[in-house]
Amino acid sequence: MVVVKSNGCSSKPPAFTVNGVPAGTKTLKFAMTDLNVPSYDHGGGTVTYSESADIPAGSFSYKGPCPPDGAHDYKFVVTAINAAGDTVLGRGQAVRAFPPN
Repeated sequence: MVVVKSNGCSSKPPAFTVNGVPAGTKTLKFAMTDLNVPSYDHGGGTVTYSESADIPAGSFSYKGPCPPDGAHDYKFVVTAINAAGDTVLGRGQAVRAFPPN
């Protein structure tokens, strides 16, 4: 499960809380899709998983959720990857509107 914490309208990624991360996870890969404009490339990012549930805002670099024309719905997907980087151990997602109401 992934919980997206609000940091308002910002060009940096919001904070996340993750739980249920599979044993053996060494990295978490984050991707974000604007469901209103899915063709817009927000990029993504990867963080080393230190067994902390909290991923601070701005932990990696991509174009954060800050649409120019009102609130958009975003899908955030987090993929847990093993130490060798060759096996997906699990995946979670959340949908959130930004900017938040």
